[in-house]
Amino acid sequence: TRPTVEPTRPATKPTASPSVAGCPQGEHQREVEAYLARLGGFGRVTVDGRQSAADCDAIRKFQRRYDIRPAHGRAGPTTHDVAKRLATTDTARCRAGSGTTFCIDLTRQTTWVMRNGKVLVPPTVTRTGMPGYRTPAGTFTINYRNVKEWSDPYEVWLPYWQHFTQGMGFHQTTTYLHEKSIGSHGCVNLLPGDAIRYWKLGKVGSKVVLVGRRPGT
Repeated sequence: TRPTVEPTRPATKPTASPSVAGCPQGEHQREVEAYLARLGGFGRVTVDGRQSAADCDAIRKFQRRYDIRPAHGRAGPTTHDVAKRLATTDTARCRAGSGTTFCIDLTRQTTWVMRNGKVLVPPTVTRTGMPGYRTPAGTFTINYRNVKEWSDPYEVWLPYWQHFTQGMGFHQTTTYLHEKSIGSHGCVNLLPGDAIRYWKLGKVGSKVVLVGRRPGT
């Protein structure tokens, strides 16, 4: 008897990742959707792991807010990292007390502002000292401010400078904030809009509380 030969079946094409026009799905789609839903304020997202026009708009809005480049709506590694850090920041770790307090979570590389024990400015991203220039944890006060300070050691202008200890302070970042292979020389780097907001809220005598430790330092 002759062996039975199965008919040849056409190869099945792999299913492409769901996407919308000009907005491909990223490898962290579901996680980013969940973090944005938890954070709120970026528009409607559906936590299902599938890209949609609404999801894309929300992710783009998030990327523009935190200067994640390019702001193309794709849930890639940087977007996932930033969203996770912000969504998991515990603002209660900052023992703020009365008055205005600037809080920094060195472990998550996030910062926020509290007033009289309540969150005034929700967590945003920061970048602190790189290996060899660790930003210390502790409680300090702003003791000097200058809208544009010149750094002699590093020969660079530091916009919205607010010093709080050992030559370290808040200032607008002078490089791409999300470049994780580098860091500051101990300062708390801020995005331009955040640096301006911190400048307007701060004054000599304002309290600064830093908790945790930047990984790798």
